[in-house]
Amino acid sequence: MQTTISKSVQLNGIGLHSGCNVTMSILPAPANTGIVFRRVDLPNKPEIKALYSNVVNTQNCTCLGDAEGNLVSTIEHVMAALYVKGIDNALIEVNNQELPIMDGSGKMFFEALKEVELKDLSAPRMYLKVKKEVSFTDKNGNTASLKPADKFAINFEIEFPSQIVGHQKFSGEITPEVFEQKIAPCRTFCEKYQVDYLQSIGLAKGGSLDNAVVLDGEQILNPGGFRVKNECVNHKVMDAIGDLFTSGHRILGELTASKTGHFHNNELLKLLFADKSNYELV
Repeated sequence: MQTTISKSVQLNGIGLHSGCNVTMSILPAPANTGIVFRRVDLPNKPEIKALYSNVVNTQNCTCLGDAEGNLVSTIEHVMAALYVKGIDNALIEVNNQELPIMDGSGKMFFEALKEVELKDLSAPRMYLKVKKEVSFTDKNGNTASLKPADKFAINFEIEFPSQIVGHQKFSGEITPEVFEQKIAPCRTFCEKYQVDYLQSIGLAKGGSLDNAVVLDGEQILNPGGFRVKNECVNHKVMDAIGDLFTSGHRILGELTASKTGHFHNNELLKLLFADKSNYELV
């Protein structure tokens, strides 16, 4: 059966790019609501459903928008936590355009959701079963594909010039245990020159060593270094889980991705839903 949370959850933090203080509240929602974001700081409190078709920007994060130009950005980490926790329906109220980045990972979202019990609803849960392989390749040859499987699994690899990251791979089924131990603690990461550039154009105003892994050549600027082995690729896996939840369903399929990101995840879902023979709801 579909689920929601039994009581509300509130988190506070700053927006990674805006630098603004943000409060978000995750509230119970009825069956067939899905995940919906509500901008409580705007007139009429507009709501935007977390669907791939409402994604309007994938540069540096996943951003939802509506026809009136209202936005909610950096949704991917909480979406991943909701997915793995098994929450089908929730209303997320936020008082700014950007969700709080917390510590740059999904750990705090997942831990907050673990504190509340789930509530079963009266409608059955429908799974999105991938029936045939669908692939998207960008102009640089980086590819993401979904193929049929009887569970949700991800194979992901990245390649960076710095030896401290280098070639990293993740491969396995996405279970709550794997997510909690290997994926949720993994922070967003970037090179120092990227932070300098983003801040020069008015972004990453809230970025710091408290909410991102910052690399400078062969050095990690964060005290303590990486949290877990292969933290960088595992963070990309978390992003992919959150982005694929904008399908509106839990997926029975296997994602294979190489050097890809939010843009590729969204394009892959567009291709999947473009042909009804690619999938079925079961």
